[in-house]
Amino acid sequence: MTTILIFVALIVLGLFSLRSLPIDLFPDVETNTIMVMTSYAGTSASDIEQNVTRPLENVLNSVEHLKHITSNSRENISIVTLEFEYGYNIETLTNDVRDKLDMVSSMLPDDANTPIIFKFSSDMIPIVLLSVQATQSMPGLYKILDENVANPLARVDGVGSVSIAGAPKREVHVYLDPLRMEAYNLSVETVAALIGAENRNIPGGTFDIGNETYPLRVQGEFSDPQQMGAMVVGMSPSGGVVHLRDVARIDDSLEERAQESFNNGQKGAMIIVQKQSGANSVQISEKIAKELPKIQKNLPSDIKLGYIVDTSDNIRSTISSLVETVLFALLFVGIVVFVFLGRWRATVIVLVTIPISLIASFIYLYVTGNSLNIVSLSALSIAIGMVVDDAIVVLENVTTHIERGSAPMQAPWSRV
Repeated sequence: MTTILIFVALIVLGLFSLRSLPIDLFPDVETNTIMVMTSYAGTSASDIEQNVTRPLENVLNSVEHLKHITSNSRENISIVTLEFEYGYNIETLTNDVRDKLDMVSSMLPDDANTPIIFKFSSDMIPIVLLSVQATQSMPGLYKILDENVANPLARVDGVGSVSIAGAPKREVHVYLDPLRMEAYNLSVETVAALIGAENRNIPGGTFDIGNETYPLRVQGEFSDPQQMGAMVVGMSPSGGVVHLRDVARIDDSLEERAQESFNNGQKGAMIIVQKQSGANSVQISEKIAKELPKIQKNLPSDIKLGYIVDTSDNIRSTISSLVETVLFALLFVGIVVFVFLGRWRATVIVLVTIPISLIASFIYLYVTGNSLNIVSLSALSIAIGMVVDDAIVVLENVTTHIERGSAPMQAPWSRV
């Protein structure tokens, strides 16, 4: 009776652990590398090296357990890569790096953006890649996808981030005429500064009406690019006012594309969905699949969504392979044991041993904080063979001792 209760407890705990285990493509593996990226628009590689990369390197060199530090200074961007010794908590090391960056922030140029820290782990692998095909909606594709696809998908439970790649973004170009600029004694820096100063919303404090206090905000952003043409940028030699349209051509178009996405030979875009750390990839994929028909209805008729990669397919195929392995193991073991031992009880014992051993392994995975992934499921598939082998050897030994006259309760403790 005690043995039966132990087996029942293992089954209950194992099934509970199985329901609670996260399902992922790969185990959660964090590397010992951290990358610090800092952007500084409008600067050359040498300026980046002198004003951004070197100050960062000088401060980050003092981080504990640092093995190697390398840097790459390019136009507009600085990348510092830190490689640490193995065996140390990457979260603690990341906090140390963040503290060092707080110390060096005052030494960086005022126009440089805040350094961004990147950690590399298996959680960064996208769980779903969606393809986007479009024809007439191509000029406004990025905005359409951002509002109607990325935002709804980001609200799905377990989704960490949704990014859009390959879609063109709207950009207003101001083409200055050098001859007219020289005639009116204007410089590019002056015009650029005036455009930046005019195109912004400024908080204006508060004002009181009765017992209520209201915030005041001066709206200065251009709602239409053509409004920029009426902006005053200087004075002519004769004393007249010079508008931006007098020295420049304003073009409301798309930014110069650094990358393009083609789907079946047609221009489009790609949507990348990443999960939160520890979330269930299969469940997230199923929720996304339910949301896509609703999202497709809200898109223009020429925009079509499709799948490029769904990592949950690999997980499902691995689980199916494991189930198939267990079923074949039960079938062939049952046939072999019954044919050679001729005892139906012995056959049942061996057949019960295999699934219980498998279920018990889920308890260990749950307690140690692991997940069901390709690696752990493949290991379980291999372990089934060992379980079958051991079960047959032990049971055959017990049967031999019983046939020699040993009591059924004493036979399992006899030597082989």
